[in-house]
Amino acid sequence: MPDICIMDVFLDTLRTIFPSILILIVVYLMMSSFLDNEDKRRQSERRAASQKQALPIRMQAYERLALLLERISPSSLLIRVKAGKLTKYEYLVLLQQSIRSEFEHNLSQQVYVSDHVWDMVVTAKSAMVSLINTVAAEMDEDTMGAELSRAILMRAMDMGQLPTKTALSVLRHEIAQEF
Repeated sequence: MPDICIMDVFLDTLRTIFPSILILIVVYLMMSSFLDNEDKRRQSERRAASQKQALPIRMQAYERLALLLERISPSSLLIRVKAGKLTKYEYLVLLQQSIRSEFEHNLSQQVYVSDHVWDMVVTAKSAMVSLINTVAAEMDEDTMGAELSRAILMRAMDMGQLPTKTALSVLRHEIAQEF
C-alpha cells in the first residue's frame, strides 16, 4: 500500500509539472523567435539608415574618381599642364607629378567603390604614366616639352580606347547597377 501512495503522489506531481514544463518550452521557443525577429528588424533598420547616410558619400566618391580619370586623360592633362619652354625631361617630370598628385588627392575614394572599379582606376593611372614615359623615351634628348606634348596627344589618338575611358565606363556601369 505505501508503494501505491508514493506512486500516486509521483503521478499527480508529474501530471501537474509536465504541462507546466511543456508550456514553458513553448513560451521559450516563441519568445526566442520573437526576439530573433526583433534583432533582425533592428539590424535591417540600422543598415538602411547607414546606407541612406553612405549614399551621398559614395556618389561623391564616384564623382571624384570620374573627375580624376578625366583630369589624367592625355587631352585634359596636356591642356592643364603647359609645356612652355620646358625641356622634354622637365615636362615629363611635370606631367608625372600632376598625375601622381591627382591620384594621391583621390586615394581615399577607394574605400567607397568596389575593388574592380578601384583596380581599373589604378590601371588607368599606370597606363597614362606608361604612355607618357614610352613616348618620351622614343624622343631625342634635346626635344622640347611642346614636341613631347604633341607626340603624346598623337599616340593617345592612335590608341582608340584610352584606359581612362575604359575605367570611366566601368565606373558608370557600377553606378548604374547601384541605382
